[in-house]
Amino acid sequence: MIDDFPVQRFEEHRDHLRAVAFRMLGSAAEADDAVQEAWMRFARADTAGVDNLRGWLTTVVSRVCLNLLRSRRTRREDALDAEPPQTAAPAGDDPEAAAVMADSVGLALQVVLDSLNPAERLAFVLHDLFSVPFDRIAPILDRTPEAARQLASRARRRVRSGEPAPDAKRQKGVVDAFLAAAREGRFEDLLAVLDPDIVVVADEEAAATGFGGREVIGAKAVAELFNGQAKQAVAVLVDGTAGAMWAPGGKPRSVLAFTVVGGKVAAIDIVNDPAAIAALDLADFD
Repeated sequence: MIDDFPVQRFEEHRDHLRAVAFRMLGSAAEADDAVQEAWMRFARADTAGVDNLRGWLTTVVSRVCLNLLRSRRTRREDALDAEPPQTAAPAGDDPEAAAVMADSVGLALQVVLDSLNPAERLAFVLHDLFSVPFDRIAPILDRTPEAARQLASRARRRVRSGEPAPDAKRQKGVVDAFLAAAREGRFEDLLAVLDPDIVVVADEEAAATGFGGREVIGAKAVAELFNGQAKQAVAVLVDGTAGAMWAPGGKPRSVLAFTVVGGKVAAIDIVNDPAAIAALDLADFD
């Protein structure tokens, strides 16, 4: 006789898991595949001692989605669906107009999400859309909670701008201009490539080097911080997006992850923690 209890336990969370997977992947078909894979892993696992099954299953389906996103990025495939995600319709007198608005907002968000790298997308979706704490997100990404927080922050700035990330080549052009102006001490040129509301966030290790605090806000303050600096930094891909790295002797010691919006640097995350750097996907642009 088949024991229906495990099936019932899983089915209680299926809608939630599909919502998570859909936001992660932007594809109804892939979301269903991810949920099915989560079910198979659940069926094979001993979950009798799991107190928070919803959280456990969310972690499982998130790892499945992360693998799919990384695989998709490698294949350069775009799996964005035409089916809009489920969003709450805005209040109004015209239900049809409200439904159209909800769909357009949902699709606009999905387009921006699809331009994020896999780690940014997972951190943002889990934390900002499903209220998963960073200490639970961090192990999924093999990052520290602080690094997961920075990923979500970077993604959040992209989402708020409403602009998909430019391709890596265009990002590199902005980063190269930033690095050249910084190295050569061209303050006005450096100021010109920065968004007026730029935010620079440093991890604890970077802040401890006298960087200027954990957070620096505003183009003038950031330009003063970097003017005449970054002399040995080189442009690299950081988790698939443009960044820079200082690597004396070939060993990365400091990594800068850039968020480029509207042709300007809108944010920089500085990572000096060796464990966090080791978890980054660093690659030459070539």
